[in-house]
Amino acid sequence: MKLKPLTITILTFCVAAFSGMKAASAASFSVIADGLYNAGGLSFGPDGNLYVTEAGIGGSGACVPPASGQGDSLCYGTSGAVTKIESGKTERILTGLSSIALPDGTGAGGPRDIQFDATGKPYVLIGYGANPAFRDRNLGNTDLGKIIAPDFKTNSWTSVADFANYELANNPDGGDVGSNPLGFVIDGNKLVAADASANDLLSVNTDVSNLQAITTFPEDILTNPVFPPSGSPSNEPAQVPSQGEVVRSPTAGLRPSQFATQPVPSGVAKGPDGAYYISQFTGFPFPEGGAKIYRVGADGTSVFADGFTQLTDLQFDPAGNLYALQYANQSAWKGNFDGSVIKIAADGTRTTLLSGNGLESPSALTIGADGAVYVTNRGDRPGLGQVLRIENTKSIPEPDSALGVLAIAALGVAWLHKKRELPNLP
Repeated sequence: MKLKPLTITILTFCVAAFSGMKAASAASFSVIADGLYNAGGLSFGPDGNLYVTEAGIGGSGACVPPASGQGDSLCYGTSGAVTKIESGKTERILTGLSSIALPDGTGAGGPRDIQFDATGKPYVLIGYGANPAFRDRNLGNTDLGKIIAPDFKTNSWTSVADFANYELANNPDGGDVGSNPLGFVIDGNKLVAADASANDLLSVNTDVSNLQAITTFPEDILTNPVFPPSGSPSNEPAQVPSQGEVVRSPTAGLRPSQFATQPVPSGVAKGPDGAYYISQFTGFPFPEGGAKIYRVGADGTSVFADGFTQLTDLQFDPAGNLYALQYANQSAWKGNFDGSVIKIAADGTRTTLLSGNGLESPSALTIGADGAVYVTNRGDRPGLGQVLRIENTKSIPEPDSALGVLAIAALGVAWLHKKRELPNLP
């Protein structure tokens, strides 16, 4: 798809939601890639170019049931890919990767993240999103639920670790068996990944040894949670209560007003203190303000920060600021997918850099050497995914206000780069 040059003007309104939240910051963005199919993680390579994963749209192969056991099956294909963004042009440099998706191409499991080690060697994380027992039985030998080491020059790869099989054999959290690794970080010779369905943080050496669970994350107990109204459309019908039905938790011992929901870890970053920081997406009903950032260090697992909604990723910059990405600012079932980029300074001060205004269902972010934040946007929309470059990310001082409200306008940068049209996915 060819993109027309445009200029984006963003007017950002930010309201202080809790102690330590800055009122506003001006940010502008430009679109540096579009036409992506279920865009996921992104990372700069040793050549200075940006690489982004595409989970693909599945295919017409064999199928597996969804994790919920209800709704359409997820069917297999080899439409997953890795795309390179170089000098304003996009090129798929790794194709034929494993992918599963619903019939309309949504809900995809496939390439979800990419990282480069200190030598410049790439690794790609392949998601899954179903019970591992069905993977090999139904689909045969695939790379779903694994980390692979690709060779871009030969369009080939080797398997490094099988997280889905580890979940099937061990099930560290003791809950329902499922695997969907979404984000990972390279720490020396270790690959450390967050498995959203297994609710754990995993580690494996790059020489394929010592695959283990570092920690698991607990269920969240919600009191008087807000659910979709009766009759609301849902991909998982069992999650929408019938008229007059009293919603009860599936976990025994809880009051009728309480509901146990899955933690769903989604991304991981290594902090300046050497600990791992993990973003939480949360499970249904995706409580607003219910997502946390966990810290996993030598002293154990703790909550580093909370009060977020449906986090998909996080990343530290060289100054020690932590950037958190919200997939949606409201519970996803409400249908409003405006997301946010939130900066958390070393002293804990929070600043919303961008909220809505074109930022919709973002899936991942990274920090460039230029100080800009790069985000995969519309990551759940096959063929409509984008990569955004968010600029002017430094906080702007605001006058004192009891309400902490400011409106700051920033004129976005016009982008004029011609883009190479991406070929259709198989």
